[in-house]
Amino acid sequence: MAIQVGKVSFYAGPSQVGAPDDLEKVIVDFINGAQKRLEVAVQELESRPIAEALIAARKRKVLVKLVIEQDYLRSKNKQKEPWKSNPKSSNEHNRLVHDALLRTNIDVKCDYNTSIFHQKFIIRDRKALLTGSTNFTPTGTASNLNHIVVIHDENVARIYAREFREIQKGHFGKLNEGHDPAPMDTTVSNVPIRVLFAPDHNPEMEIMKQMLKAKKRVDFAIFTFSESSGIDDTMFKLLDLNMPIRGAYDDAQHKNKEWAAIKPLKQKGAKLYGVKKGNGINKLHHKLMVLDDQVVVAGSFNYTGPANRVNDENILILGDLETQSADRKQAQKKIALYARKEIDRIINQHG
Repeated sequence: MAIQVGKVSFYAGPSQVGAPDDLEKVIVDFINGAQKRLEVAVQELESRPIAEALIAARKRKVLVKLVIEQDYLRSKNKQKEPWKSNPKSSNEHNRLVHDALLRTNIDVKCDYNTSIFHQKFIIRDRKALLTGSTNFTPTGTASNLNHIVVIHDENVARIYAREFREIQKGHFGKLNEGHDPAPMDTTVSNVPIRVLFAPDHNPEMEIMKQMLKAKKRVDFAIFTFSESSGIDDTMFKLLDLNMPIRGAYDDAQHKNKEWAAIKPLKQKGAKLYGVKKGNGINKLHHKLMVLDDQVVVAGSFNYTGPANRVNDENILILGDLETQSADRKQAQKKIALYARKEIDRIINQHG
């Protein structure tokens, strides 16, 4: 079951492949709790139960606004019969979901980002936030290894609501006018929280800074790790200082990319484990790091150059390695140990 520290909850899934939490249920239950409004920013919406929860919310007069990535709706090639559905297309179910939402008078917008709209968050009633690495798809919630963070706090919800308003205005990627000038910090249930959006807050630099504060260990689970010279260079430096670095990555991403950072890091001494497709697992899709069993870096951000420069992303830093508060150390450690336990499970069972 999820770890809950006051108003902050961390979920690792999916339960269908041995992880502790049912991610689809977490998302549906979060949506079902809405009373006034839902603001949803997600790369892909294909899950029928999640779409039905949004439609049910609209039917009970909840204001629902949604922004999604257009690539999962648009055909790459011209169709000979554009008025007919194409059952062979992998995007056809996304289109059916899209049409159903529009027929329910839900405000659905496709992003304006020429790169990837990679967000995965929901703001509920401007009082609670759901975010993480999970796309709202059958594979995202049932066969891809993912995480979700839920925070019940008006200040955090307000930070994300401001970002959502900017997204709706078309402030994407390079068109980042009007974004917040600096990351936002707050504390919820004794857990220090820092919120960052890419590309305006340069999450790569923040991750590097957090890693350089670590004194004992770095553990991570990441979908793709490439073209991110800052993060891998930081790992090389930490390895020179005999810092234990241990992580899991999606094996297909490494094998297909000659420029992946995995091989040189292994040669340097990092303990890294590829997770292959099979045994119910489609992908290792986490974007998760744990530092000194005290701080968790979570969200949608892969360790890549495009994620930092042009994609729309969000990350959460849960915890602070420099805090002197015993209560804060105890609160943040509970979340960090839960996340690290899942990394350990992935490595031991699938690495």
